[in-house]
Amino acid sequence: MKVILLKDVDNIGKKFEIKSVADGYAKNFLIPKKLAQPATKNAEAWAKTQAEITSKQAEIELTKTQELASSMDGHEVTIEVKTGDQDQMFEAVSAQKIVEKMGEMGFAVQKEQIVIKEPLKQLGEFPIKIAFAHNLEAQIKLIIVASEKK
Repeated sequence: MKVILLKDVDNIGKKFEIKSVADGYAKNFLIPKKLAQPATKNAEAWAKTQAEITSKQAEIELTKTQELASSMDGHEVTIEVKTGDQDQMFEAVSAQKIVEKMGEMGFAVQKEQIVIKEPLKQLGEFPIKIAFAHNLEAQIKLIIVASEKK
């Protein structure tokens, strides 16, 4: 039986693909779980159109992500932290603080995109990787400095 997949199905295919599967598998599993629908001529035309739209959206998203990654790559981000007399930090710099600072600079990134093993607890310069969709990355330089004491 020919069906149009409505979602990605492991070992069968991707969303909007037309596949031939066993009748029982289609009638008892795929169609009742709304993972597929029977492939009629109208449904096939609809699936082809949807696949094209999805492909174009993915290309646009990839282009936007590439632009964001390249515009962000190589930037320096400076974060001031409170320190004691021997420059010991009173707070660690976490991914959330980096995201907030980058937001102030006009870059929209998520906390999950910042690749650090643990919050940074010392002053200095650190290379930070930012991971984007489509396996794209940007590298920034994080500079942690002591705020001026009053």
